[in-house]
Amino acid sequence: MRFMLQYPEAQGTEVDLLDAGSVTDIAVAAERAGWGGLAFTEHPAPSQSWLNTGGHQSIDPFVGLAAAAAVTTELKLLTFLTVVPYRNPMLLAKAAATLSMISENRFIMGAGAGYLKSEFFALGVDFEERNALLEESLEVLKLHWSGEAFSYEGRHFNARNVIARPAPKGDIPIWMGGNSNAALRRAAKYASGWMPMTGSATVAATARTTPVDSIEAIIERLGVLKEYAGDRYDSLDLVIGYHADGVEEFDKDVERHRDGIGQLAELGAKWINVGPPWSPDPGPTEWIQRFAETFITA
Repeated sequence: MRFMLQYPEAQGTEVDLLDAGSVTDIAVAAERAGWGGLAFTEHPAPSQSWLNTGGHQSIDPFVGLAAAAAVTTELKLLTFLTVVPYRNPMLLAKAAATLSMISENRFIMGAGAGYLKSEFFALGVDFEERNALLEESLEVLKLHWSGEAFSYEGRHFNARNVIARPAPKGDIPIWMGGNSNAALRRAAKYASGWMPMTGSATVAATARTTPVDSIEAIIERLGVLKEYAGDRYDSLDLVIGYHADGVEEFDKDVERHRDGIGQLAELGAKWINVGPPWSPDPGPTEWIQRFAETFITA
């Protein structure tokens, strides 16, 4: 089991996300401390009301991860997650392939359908088409990354005998986000891993997905995934976020958090995604080191 660091997420508009530490400094600190990967989410056009009621700031994840790739050699680079319907699939495929190549195959695409209606409207994407656009893109990505000529009739494009070179070396892993049956079906069909959105029922309602707020809920969803995936199930990476109360000050109750992480490992989690609390630099860097010494390299 390995640990993925989620770059600390600033909520609201009173602070600036990157005041927690530059992308390169956080990436270097994570790799040196023993973390296995670094993740960025994305929200290119969130509403102010969402930001001020629990939403978080973001940078462009592909640009941020490219910067991280330049100063590290082993850290995995994850979009957690890319809202796939926001982009033309050809442009998305090229950005992902480029990041994979310049990082020497360290990029992993976390993919999902998205849920913020206002953001879809701001980007000119039909919210009601999001699931169809996601599945269309998942098909196009594989064709684009093959390096072979292909044609595809999409909902909003018509690609005729196109070819994308240079092609990435080997497969780019896709980890599917989302808790719904539809998300699990997509994980079973298209992906090499599943990333449930763990958190409260309130968070799940905001994200328009099935709540996964307990070990029992994870087990139930894994049962559905196993049914859909069949023989592929054992090869899928399970990537679970750890959001237990008090994780921001984990050293006050280390054994409780060690037990909680251990329960996720027993479920088969290959990756645990954890984010430090947002605070001005050097706060997150110090947290990254202390967490690693307690749970990763101990």
